[in-house]
Amino acid sequence: MTAAFIRGKRRRAAAAVGAVTFGLVALSACDKPTPLATVTVGTNTVTTEAVCLDEGTKLDEAALSKCLASKAPKTIKVKPGDKVRIGVEPKIADEGWIVAAGGAQKTAQTKQTYTSLDGQSLFVNQQARRMEETTVLSVVTSDGVWNVKLELDND
Repeated sequence: MTAAFIRGKRRRAAAAVGAVTFGLVALSACDKPTPLATVTVGTNTVTTEAVCLDEGTKLDEAALSKCLASKAPKTIKVKPGDKVRIGVEPKIADEGWIVAAGGAQKTAQTKQTYTSLDGQSLFVNQQARRMEETTVLSVVTSDGVWNVKLELDND
């Protein structure tokens, strides 16, 4: 009877060691998450990871253009008169960042973790001189881009 009890303990111990080993291997395979950018309009908030990030390496013009043209993974609706609030993690702020929308720079570079803009102004296409129904808001640093799609909600 004692022998069966000892074998059972060994099996449980072996299973525990196996589970721990598997967990460590799984964790080591995970990518490090990118810093997050958050966009809030009214009571709605979306948080996004970088569409492009090469920490410590400045994006060249071709890479930056490609990143700005990348599909935005999240969407948020903006009504006329709404404020669009953009927040970034301190890691992004420390480097300095700008906001771009519709291919145009909308803010000066800042090292603050938060800024807010008039939502309606983000939909103005300066080249075509008209309001767009959608635009991509981008948080841009020298080594990364975070995109969020904005939809104009005229309801």
